[in-house]
Amino acid sequence: MRTITFIIFYHTFACLTIGKRKEFNKKIRGRNGRISPQFGMLIRIQQEDANMGYKAVIFDLDGTILDTLSDLQTSVNFALEKYGYPSRTREEVRSFIGSGAKVLFERALPGEAEEKILDCVTVFKTHYRENVNIYTCPYPGVMEMMAKLKAADIKIGVCSNKFDAAVRLLCGAHFEGMVDACVGESERVPKKPSPVGCNMVLEEMNASASQTLYVGDSDVDVETAVQAGLDGAFVTWGFRDREDLLCAGAEKLFDSADALTEYILTK
Repeated sequence: MRTITFIIFYHTFACLTIGKRKEFNKKIRGRNGRISPQFGMLIRIQQEDANMGYKAVIFDLDGTILDTLSDLQTSVNFALEKYGYPSRTREEVRSFIGSGAKVLFERALPGEAEEKILDCVTVFKTHYRENVNIYTCPYPGVMEMMAKLKAADIKIGVCSNKFDAAVRLLCGAHFEGMVDACVGESERVPKKPSPVGCNMVLEEMNASASQTLYVGDSDVDVETAVQAGLDGAFVTWGFRDREDLLCAGAEKLFDSADALTEYILTK
C-alpha cells in the first residue's frame, strides 16, 4: 500500500507541465522551502520500501549448507562401539542429529544412564575433531548461492548446534571469505532454539533482525527463527523430511539452492 501510494503521487507529479510542476513544487515545499509533512511522509515511506529486502542471512550448518552425515555417522559409531553398543545406520544417525551431541546419544541410547551418555559424547567429540572433514561437503548449489549473496552485498552468518570448534573449522575449510560470522554450541552459547547464538551472529555482522533471514532444515530451526524474531526459510534436502518441517510449522520450503537464492535476492 505504501509503495502504491507513492507511485500515484510520483506519477501525478511527473505528468504535470513544467509550469504546473513549479506550482506543485511550491505546495510540496511550503513557504519556508521545506518539504511539507504530508509529502515528506510519503517520501520517507518510499525510502523505507526501497531499503526493504534481506541484508543478511543466517544459515544452520549440518543438513542446510553442509552434508556432514557420513563423518558424523563414522564418529558416532566409533563412540558406540568403544563402549560395546551396536552401531547405527546412516538413516538412524540422520534422525538423531539436530539438537547437539548429548541429545544425539540420548536418542541413540534411549534409557541409558547419563554417565554412559556423557562418556560416548566425550569419545565422539574427540574422534570427530580429528575426522570432521573427511567426506563432508557443501550441498549442490550452495557454493554458487554463497557467491551470489556475497556479490549482492548480503552478509552471511552461521549458527549451529554443533560444538563451536567444529563449526569454525568447517566454515573456514569450506566457506573461507564468505561467512562473516559463525557460532556453535559452547558454555556461553546454549543450543538452539535459544536465540542467543543468532543474536551473537547478528551483532557481529552488525545486522538487524528485521532484515535478516534464517535458513535451516529441522523443527529446531523452525522454532529458532521464531525465538530469534527472524523470518524463516527451510530446506528439504537436509536431515528432516518435508512432512516433519510442515508439522513443525514451516511455511516457506525450498527444494533447491537455486530456488532459495532467487527468493533471497528478489525478496
